[in-house]
Amino acid sequence: MKFRTHKQEEDVQISLTPLIDVVFILLIFFMVTTTFDRTSELRIELPDATATENTAKDTLEIAIDAKGQFFVNQVRVISTSPKALYLAISKVVADRKDMPVVLKADGKTPHQFVVTAMDTIGRLGMTRLSIATNIAQ
Repeated sequence: MKFRTHKQEEDVQISLTPLIDVVFILLIFFMVTTTFDRTSELRIELPDATATENTAKDTLEIAIDAKGQFFVNQVRVISTSPKALYLAISKVVADRKDMPVVLKADGKTPHQFVVTAMDTIGRLGMTRLSIATNIAQ
């Protein structure tokens, strides 16, 4: 007698869920650890700088010492307040809003005094501002 054996063929399935999870984790890992070089997107040609000496006699010079004291054309401003600086510059400038301004600040000057001077120059309507630096040796 011959016995019949029912061999049921099982459908073998490979579960893709763990594989997909691993792929997403790797994708997130690489996205987080990658650094993007965004400067390569900018195509800017910077001009060459040349050091020229300004020989114009009608240049307004504002100097700021290390303590934040303002000097307008080598004359000390009485107070370090923005209002005092505004009045001192107004006396020198009068109606010449196109006068070039050179801002000289000590290397140890707190940045707030430089920003105050730049803001005051802007409130007076002057747009030709240069910031003086020393040439590195």
